[in-house]
Amino acid sequence: VVERGRQAGVEVCLWFNPSKDNSYAHWEDDARTLVGLFREHGIRVFKIDGVDIPDKRADLNLRAMFERVLEETNHEVTFNLDATASRRFGYHYLNEYGTIFLANRYTDSASYYPHWTLRNLWQLARYVPAQNLQMEFLNRWRNPDQYPADDPLAPSKVPFDYCFAVTMAAQPLAWFEVQNLPAAGREIAPLVRAYRAVQPELHGGCILPVGDEPDGTSWPGFQSVESPQQGLLLVYRECNDQPAGYYRLFGTAAGERFSLTPVLGHGQAAEVEVDASGHLAVALPRPFSFALYRYARR
Repeated sequence: VVERGRQAGVEVCLWFNPSKDNSYAHWEDDARTLVGLFREHGIRVFKIDGVDIPDKRADLNLRAMFERVLEETNHEVTFNLDATASRRFGYHYLNEYGTIFLANRYTDSASYYPHWTLRNLWQLARYVPAQNLQMEFLNRWRNPDQYPADDPLAPSKVPFDYCFAVTMAAQPLAWFEVQNLPAAGREIAPLVRAYRAVQPELHGGCILPVGDEPDGTSWPGFQSVESPQQGLLLVYRECNDQPAGYYRLFGTAAGERFSLTPVLGHGQAAEVEVDASGHLAVALPRPFSFALYRYARR
């Protein structure tokens, strides 16, 4: 399976549930298993799930497992930490070992809305590095009957490129079976490839939430600060009829001018000035559109 994945350009990662007996007393066995999978099959990413940390012994043993694996693989292994249940790692605790799998969302139960995903990320990004969070986008064509027919924010009403774009400040998670996507779902492939090219730069900055809190009808965004002079700005026009949104960027002052150069999405090149209230205006052509800009102080 691993070799077939390599041939197809897909890196196989594995799900792993450490033995929790007696507060993870068998952590060394689990560490040996993970190191063995790395050495024998080249597995570099493990999703760690099913964890419960009831006491300090469990905390220490679980940390020891992570540290042993990192030491014996020269830090070539990383972990995806499932934070969806029980007493376990999360946003503020034991999060130094990899990305955080944030939530289980499904169209089957109408628990997925793109603006909910964006709101979770926007709210957390002030306190947790956004690039450490794994955020989901789903197959918008599944289960449209689970949502009210007149719901303008239902996934089936939201363009698929926008569903993907709301996760770009984080680690995008394609939370679906790819073989069940319709042909239209594969049309975002060029966007995904272009995003992967700019992802190191976007994630290399300090990512902060800007604009309005996402509620399905606002203008939210993220600022990736590279230096006092420049960075990347990711903006979203949710379901609204306002042609422009207003953003207060970190490290800017009234009267300063910036160039906006489009990198991805639906934006146009522009020269903007910070107004007296400390905001700059960004226009997008239609509801459920987005743009990633490279901004620079003039």
